[in-house]
Amino acid sequence: MRRVALGLALSLFAAAPSLGQTSSEAPPGAASPYPPPDPRAWWADDRPAPSDAADPMARRRLPRSGPPPVVTPIEPTLYRLWGLPPLQTQVVYGGEAIIEVWRRPSNSVEQMVVRLTARRDGKAFVQVRAGRACCEPDIARRVGFDVELAAGYRTLIQELAAASVWDSPRDAVAQEGNASVGSICLDGVAYDLVRLTERQGGVLRRDCDEAEVGEVAELLEAALGAALGHEPRIDVLLPQGADFARERAAYEALIAGGGRIKPADRPPNP
Repeated sequence: MRRVALGLALSLFAAAPSLGQTSSEAPPGAASPYPPPDPRAWWADDRPAPSDAADPMARRRLPRSGPPPVVTPIEPTLYRLWGLPPLQTQVVYGGEAIIEVWRRPSNSVEQMVVRLTARRDGKAFVQVRAGRACCEPDIARRVGFDVELAAGYRTLIQELAAASVWDSPRDAVAQEGNASVGSICLDGVAYDLVRLTERQGGVLRRDCDEAEVGEVAELLEAALGAALGHEPRIDVLLPQGADFARERAAYEALIAGGGRIKPADRPPNP
């Protein structure tokens, strides 16, 4: 009886799939059990259109007046790497607005992009991407999401797009009295902020100086606040959340002391 049991066990072991290979898998080097995709169907088959959250301004025709003003310093190819429709191709109608925040730490390659969109039908959306923008031909470890925002965000985005801060210098430096405060970003975060409406564009760049960042704190709080709570791998990149109270205080102290945010000096000609 023991020999019969042993022989049965050996026969079952020989017939069983090898370790790490299920019975439905083909062995290494064997042909796939599934038919290859039809080459023509691969290009001709219909694909689902992106959701409103993924492309809020999709399926629009350019107006007769031409494409919207190119206000962003970001190249279209870079938008594609981040998985975002290029801002240069977005058609914005009256009452709509787009605000972008590009977050670039000085001591890390883990960057972030946040795009807020207010649409004229009353809806608002946020698109967020994060990843390592260095040393590889693509955005490494890129994660992101596209979601519709709660009611009330549309009005907030419209108000922020019309804020007077967009009249400030694009490249700025904090000036205390007669001396300018240098903004060499060695340990902090630099921000590029971009606005697009039907008739207006705008770009602001703020380096690590707290007073400079404090001037645009309201924009940053709205954008990063909308980015939080959807993706833990993105939340971990914002240890301070959307709190810019320290930067606000630095900006207010600068203004109270007679200082201002002035245009950055142009580099000397070579």
